[in-house]
Amino acid sequence: MTASTIALGHLLDDGVSDRRRRRSELGWVALCAVGSALVVATLVLIIGCVAANGIAAISATFLTQGVVDYDQGGALFAILGTLQLVPLAAALAAPIGILAGIFVAEKRNSRVAHVVRVAAETMSGLPTIIVGVFVFTIIVAPTGQYSAGAGVIALAIIMLPVITRSVEEILLLVPGSVREASLALGIPAWRTSISVVLRTALAGVLTAVMLGVSRGAAETASLVLTAYGGGQAGNFGDLGSPTDSLPTFIYANSISPDPVLVTQAWGASLVLLVIVLALNLLVRNRSIGRRAI
Repeated sequence: MTASTIALGHLLDDGVSDRRRRRSELGWVALCAVGSALVVATLVLIIGCVAANGIAAISATFLTQGVVDYDQGGALFAILGTLQLVPLAAALAAPIGILAGIFVAEKRNSRVAHVVRVAAETMSGLPTIIVGVFVFTIIVAPTGQYSAGAGVIALAIIMLPVITRSVEEILLLVPGSVREASLALGIPAWRTSISVVLRTALAGVLTAVMLGVSRGAAETASLVLTAYGGGQAGNFGDLGSPTDSLPTFIYANSISPDPVLVTQAWGASLVLLVIVLALNLLVRNRSIGRRAI
């Protein structure tokens, strides 16, 4: 066999290998594209289904009046309840979660940080109804009263591990050179964590908080056991009394045989969906703006 024949054989083998590589890459890209399309399609289908069924219930009466005589009126009490419970729970959970996330990220190799990380991961995996039972046992049962305050605590517990773990992951993306430069200038470690590292990752931290808020905004099981009390009560500002919310309004109306109430449940689902999407878009726009600056 001549040298030219051997060289030609190598060239042919290389050409076959290149074609196989290209086919493999194209196949992998196609699979990723299919997965991405399914994710987008699922979101579009959910939004489309909720919008198509809920738009019939949306009216000025539905948005500005509470429940009147069983199936009359609208979801105002539920909307106000959600607008009360979720921000208060976020105000309680966000500072604790952010501080815990900073500690775990900055002291990630210590035993205490490992314990905090495991605790946050375990809490994230807990069924939310267990959180509801816990808050019911320590607050509702002793006081004999369902209350908005108990609902706030339940939602805060649900948001806390999501915020903690998300903040940790975001802060770990900050380059180590940023910390080292700050420490080299004589800035204390605690101030470096808050003024330099946290500020650098602020857009991601806001997104982490929004993940927790989104999780809490749609929570139903824990609110049924803590804040709902079995009635569509209008309560804004009184944390010691029961309150309705959009998730519990949806739950109560969706299991009713009355088609009017079922339509109202779809309408409340659309309102809740709009609130969550608006908050996510707001935070995303702020994040993009900060990155641009």
